[in-house]
Amino acid sequence: MRVIDTHTHAGLNWFEPIEMLVCEMGLNSVSNAVLIQHGRPEYGHYDHSYLFECLSKYPGKFKVIGIVDPSSSNSVEDLCRLKDQGAVGIRLNMKTHALYEDPFSLWNKIDELDMVVSMMGTVDEFGSQQFIDLVKRYHRVSIIIEHLAGGGESAGFPLNGKGPSSGFEKFHSAMSTSSFGNVYLKIPGLAEISNRPAALNEVYDTAFYDDLPPLFEIAKSYFGVERMMWGSDYPPVSGREGYMNALLGTKNHPTFQNDGELEYILSKTARKVFDFD
Repeated sequence: MRVIDTHTHAGLNWFEPIEMLVCEMGLNSVSNAVLIQHGRPEYGHYDHSYLFECLSKYPGKFKVIGIVDPSSSNSVEDLCRLKDQGAVGIRLNMKTHALYEDPFSLWNKIDELDMVVSMMGTVDEFGSQQFIDLVKRYHRVSIIIEHLAGGGESAGFPLNGKGPSSGFEKFHSAMSTSSFGNVYLKIPGLAEISNRPAALNEVYDTAFYDDLPPLFEIAKSYFGVERMMWGSDYPPVSGREGYMNALLGTKNHPTFQNDGELEYILSKTARKVFDFD
């Protein structure tokens, strides 16, 4: 079964060089990946030359999602330049959306250029009226919610803010944006939604964790597999359960009942959204 990883990072000044990712992909039979420029838009790395070198070095293997500096006086021109160089989308952050001098001019250009938006945020932000208004206004733009809408509360990835907690009312609210057909969801490794157990089992599966919240199940009930995609978050995932286990956590999750459902999550949705061959 083909596997496409929709959330990876590479760099020389942070994280790991591309060859490390290529090695992990080879070991785990992952054919393609999306390279997300590292950093949040408000304090990221705005020189994308290394990522575009990766596109040239490995033709057809990668797609690039860039970031645009909110302090730039020419953010729309910066976006156009990224598109011309080969980027298929832009990473935005609900927290700092208002930092752009004219955020709607940027969104209008994203729409015009037929680019994808990979969106950071929390369950509160993804369930907000502000996000709903954006999704409705830019209904032709594919908007991808990252990290299962923020990761699990007190889990391996709390950096996007407070995540879903028992009861999951806020998570349900964030997932309800699935009613808009242009919204997609990235699902991560299980260590982003649950804490590392004190004692490690020999076999890595859902029983590995002491208390695994039903976020995959809830997400599937809203989005269906047709608008879900897997993203490893390499290389930060190496400090959690590791690349192989992040993939196994999705492949072996009981909520995905057959190969047909897994095919959407592991490749078919990504092929459609990112236009992989």
